[in-house]
Parts: sequence; C-alpha cells; structure tokens
Amino acid sequence: MKLISYLTFDGRCREAFEFYAKVLDGKIVAMITHAETGYADQVPADWRDKIINAHLTIGDAELMGADAPPQYFQEKAGVSVSVQLDSESDAKRIFDAFAEGGTVTLPYGPTFWAKGFGMVKDKFGTPWMVGGGAPAS
Repeated sequence: MKLISYLTFDGRCREAFEFYAKVLDGKIVAMITHAETGYADQVPADWRDKIINAHLTIGDAELMGADAPPQYFQEKAGVSVSVQLDSESDAKRIFDAFAEGGTVTLPYGPTFWAKGFGMVKDKFGTPWMVGGGAPAS
C-alpha cells in the first residue's frame, strides 16, 4: 500500500505544482487539463484550462492534486503535508520558500526531535510541516 496526498486548489493547481516541483526538486509527471480529457464540453469554457489531475514525484515520494470547481472547493483544514529531511539546511530552505507569501503557524526552530521544525500554510493554502536534521545529543 502507498498513501499519496491529493490536494485541491481554487484554480491555481498548475501554479502550485510548478512551485512545489521547484522547491522540492521534484518532477511533474502529469498535468492534465479538463480540455485534454475529451469532456471539455461538460465544463464551463473558463474552466477548460484548469487541472483535473496533477502528479508530482519527489524521489520515491508522490503528491497529486487538481483544481476543484468553485461549488466544490473547500479550504484545507485538519491535515498537513509533512516533509522530513536528513538535512537541516534543506528543511530550512523549503520552509522559507513555503513561508514566502504564506502564513507561518509555528516558526522554524530546534525541537527535541529535530534540529529544525516549523509549520506553515503556503500561498496556495496548503499546510506543511517541515523538519530536518537529527537533534543534537
């Protein structure tokens, strides 16, 4: 079994996934619009370029997502995507990238389980928990 986080967006899925690919050093393996499905006539014209399925790989990890039509979109709540790295400097870089234009909910700093850990909701509304490095003994 494999668990994969699937994120929904308010029309900014393409922008979010391009950002995530850059920040997380990942590769977009799918970015399918409604127009490309053969069902373009079943969505409003201004929705045809929106993403029905995005798929990003980061090493052996995966992240998927889509744009949710306005009547179905809900803000993300009660869940976070957790990114844990061996490198504390990589974790801090990722946290800072997510924090730019976002909202820090727990400032990045040392904890008893990691050299650095923080929580942030990025500019797309995705909540992240980012940590890195084993704590000092």
